[in-house]
Amino acid sequence: MRAEELRRLTDTRLRNPCAITTAAAVRERAEIAAGGRLLIVAADHPARGVTRAGAGRGDMSDRAELLDRLRVALSRPGVAGVLGTADILEDLLLLGALDRKLVFGSMNRGGLAGARFEADDRFTGYGAASIAQSRFDGGKMLLRVDLDDDRSAATLESAARAVDALRARQLVAMVEPFMSSRVDGRLVNDLSTDAVVASVGIASGLGGSSAYTWLKLPVVADMERVAAATTLPILLLGGESSDEPERLREEWARALDLPTVRGLVVGRSLLYPADDDVAAATDAAVSLL
Repeated sequence: MRAEELRRLTDTRLRNPCAITTAAAVRERAEIAAGGRLLIVAADHPARGVTRAGAGRGDMSDRAELLDRLRVALSRPGVAGVLGTADILEDLLLLGALDRKLVFGSMNRGGLAGARFEADDRFTGYGAASIAQSRFDGGKMLLRVDLDDDRSAATLESAARAVDALRARQLVAMVEPFMSSRVDGRLVNDLSTDAVVASVGIASGLGGSSAYTWLKLPVVADMERVAAATTLPILLLGGESSDEPERLREEWARALDLPTVRGLVVGRSLLYPADDDVAAATDAAVSLL
């Protein structure tokens, strides 16, 4: 992004903030393509205090660079949409990068990485009303359940209310569940098959209806058991940039063969790949669909 373009973007925010509402109102919306196979680019990490892209790959803290990488990914054929917080999605709106894309607002970013209160994942981002007002397609929520931390109960209740609020507006609730625990003071997600299967059951049962609920799940051993635990649409998450992108794509490909797995939600693996070629990494992910 050239300095002139960055200056215009900030000037619009300063002088004409209503331009964001206007851009949202006139944006051309997208529909789920025939076959229902989706690649969603994720960019909601900085709002939780996570800027690390991967070893030796810099970070996501340079907003102009992040927006450039997002625009490259979103421009590639076959990319269905994007997931992000309001600041990032509104920049993309002003840049005209969201036309004919599915857009998901990130809802709970309050469980800041490394915080003592991390398990109390407050809904500090989008709400169902603001997602609907922006004419987006749904909301995403992180659901980490630590059975030894009372604060997880509040997160569960808030997530259930968010599922209901989105459903009332016929918007997708994309739930990313984990069974988590403290290891040496850090909140760590349990990626064993049994734990992921348990998280699927918990997330699937949130709210008064699962009609608009999708699941965002990690690729783990025995994905057949994970995929068999629900009839809800599953999107696979990407995680940090990998030093073995071919192995990662092979894991995605195997999981995408399962009947309930319908796509990918990938952030840093696409935006900050090992060879720094965002277009090639995105095209390789699209090819799996």
